[in-house]
Amino acid sequence: MFWPWCSAQGDTGISNTQILDERATEAGSAWLPVIVIPLFLVAPALWNGYPLLQWDTGGYLARWYEGYLVPSRSTVFGLYLHWGEGSSFWLNLGLQALATLWILQLTLRVLGLSQPLRLLWIGLLLILTTALPWLASMLLTDIFAGLSVLALFVMATQAGRISPLEKCALFGFVAFASATHSATLGVLFGLCCAGWIAYPLLRRQIALSGLVQASMTIVAGAAMLLAANFALSGQLAWTPGGTGVAFGRMLQDGIVAQYLKDHCSREKLKLCPYRNELPPTADDFLWGNSMFNKLGRFEGMNDEMGFIVKQSLAAYPLWQTKAAAVATAEQLMHVATGEGTNGWVPHTYGIIERYIPSQTQPMRAAHQQHWDIDFALVNWLHVPVALASMLAAAAIAGHAIWRRRRDDIALLAATVTLALLGNAVICGIISGPHDRYGARLVWIATFTVLVAAARHFGGERTAP
Repeated sequence: MFWPWCSAQGDTGISNTQILDERATEAGSAWLPVIVIPLFLVAPALWNGYPLLQWDTGGYLARWYEGYLVPSRSTVFGLYLHWGEGSSFWLNLGLQALATLWILQLTLRVLGLSQPLRLLWIGLLLILTTALPWLASMLLTDIFAGLSVLALFVMATQAGRISPLEKCALFGFVAFASATHSATLGVLFGLCCAGWIAYPLLRRQIALSGLVQASMTIVAGAAMLLAANFALSGQLAWTPGGTGVAFGRMLQDGIVAQYLKDHCSREKLKLCPYRNELPPTADDFLWGNSMFNKLGRFEGMNDEMGFIVKQSLAAYPLWQTKAAAVATAEQLMHVATGEGTNGWVPHTYGIIERYIPSQTQPMRAAHQQHWDIDFALVNWLHVPVALASMLAAAAIAGHAIWRRRRDDIALLAATVTLALLGNAVICGIISGPHDRYGARLVWIATFTVLVAAARHFGGERTAP
């Protein structure tokens, strides 16, 4: 075996030294994205001097200490944050950066695009042009939304190209991601439903075993959340808050005010005396200094808000339908980076000062707490890139359907487009349009476009 190999070397004029040099260069380039991408993903936090915080962060942190359930705050994610407290949460950011690198690399690998330098330039373009590094640098569930969509895609459509260990790791990751936020779980559930609907037509593209495994992650995530809620609060219950959030969106659309106007003459509701004083937005009502506080917040108002939500759905079906369509369209356009990531997060400050006083000083010294973060320049680039990426991803999926092409890039584009639409429906209709809900997911559209460009210009064969 040795001699023919040596003879071939002599015939081609390539020396052993040259081969060793080439292999050393390849090994070095393989490590380059492993070092550079995670470092740049947490660069905003490194510059800040402390992990980035958001208004919701404090609610998650408090779950371990307060031991009861609050609206829209997953105990699973609260436990995840508590695990990293001893490192001032840098362990959490490190894990988020490495998970991002892993999912990006794995997606490129199963698509046949796993060259290290390609991973590097795609990663750096995502870091420059999308919200990805801000999501990875923040103590919030948002980074797991987009990653879980890509992980679900790999699990369901590329089962034959990943090892049993990778299948187990993806299963655990998607289950955890779905347990961190109800909207993420809803998007993943919708994708699984779409997968089952499309399976009879796409038997060659969608592996039955992968689709079953992907669907079971939703069940596992729900079980994980119920178990964590029971362990921390003693209640075998889902995280509360969906009704209150939906009520806020209807209030913002004027539906609640109209319902009170039409029914307060014959129904005794706590909000009736305030029907002419309702604040203009859901955020002002739920989180501002409104009558909601006087009436007992969620504990005192849950039943009444749920009653008004159900009754107004029946009372104004056309209005509700129109409002839902408008909210979905607006949510698709709300993609700016940085909503809620400024110096005004007093609840989170208070939670850290109360329960983790040792971190008060570094938290207060961070740039964020001095209002040094300005996303205006960032969004000058991020917003047009996000909107163009969504259109391009949808165009790739639409072109494939029109031409009846069923390759893996088309399937990825269709998955991402459905995820973005599902996210807009869930978040827009229930919570009302917010930039944060769009920015946390739209970067996977940019990733899809970059993957399609790499496939097209790299000359690799499109996998059938």
